Amino acid sequence: MAAPLAYSLIATDLDGTLLRHDDTLSDRSRAALARASAAGAQHLVVTGRPAPRVRPLLDDLGSTGLAVCGQGAQVYDAGTNRLLFSVTLDRELAETALGKIEAEVGQVYAAVDQDGVDGLTLIEPGYRMPHPTLPAVRVERRDDLWCEPISKVLLRHHALSDDELATAARAAVGSLATVTMSGPGTVELQPCGITKATGLALAAGHLGLGPSETIAFGDMPNDIPMFDWAAHGVAMANAHPELKAVADEITTSNEDDGIAVVLERIFAGHRPPADSAGRRSAGYYQAY
Repeated sequence: MAAPLAYSLIATDLDGTLLRHDDTLSDRSRAALARASAAGAQHLVVTGRPAPRVRPLLDDLGSTGLAVCGQGAQVYDAGTNRLLFSVTLDRELAETALGKIEAEVGQVYAAVDQDGVDGLTLIEPGYRMPHPTLPAVRVERRDDLWCEPISKVLLRHHALSDDELATAARAAVGSLATVTMSGPGTVELQPCGITKATGLALAAGHLGLGPSETIAFGDMPNDIPMFDWAAHGVAMANAHPELKAVADEITTSNEDDGIAVVLERIFAGHRPPADSAGRRSAGYYQAY
């Protein structure tokens, strides 16, 4: 008889966590997720990326389930290519928030993620994408950013560090928006009250699961609400100090298959089923 599952839901961030620096998923991580899935656990991507930027990865994983996107602003159903939940950031409010931030720190450079399963990422002059592999459309002026509903605003500053910009932005915008830092060069404004935890709770509830059944993996301060919600939070070795401070466990880095290290331990008593010839399912990884 197989051992009972310690966790039925595996919530993973993408950048700096599940993915390597080149935006790829290692064979070992892929196999560890396959083993967990064969044991009955469900994998849920919980990322700051908007749904259109997550879809290719879900396709690669063969996932037809749910994903939490846009820092919790979207719950995306890969099987039907539609949003089960979506909340937008008021565009006038976003423009006001940017003005308040610039009044404190000087010029910032902005980008937006449009709402919807086919929404674009628009970047204004001077903004540099932190992930050059992700597609973006450059517009001529800031006003062009507000042409369609948006899920969030991304900010960069020519001199301030991410921590400094995030701190200044929080002080400037107050309750106008939620400010998060989700990666190097990625400070964001999203609808007030929306976090990865709110999106994760919605998606988990849709799956009939709750916090006590969830293990979460992350690397940045925007993962703190997710760790607070889940039963067990695992920070990567490369994680921001703020996340490490609240983590239940610290694993190896994303480059060293930190998620796989933990999942191989947790699901050591569960092996993918063999076919009639005794062969294990595709992607099975034997840890040594």
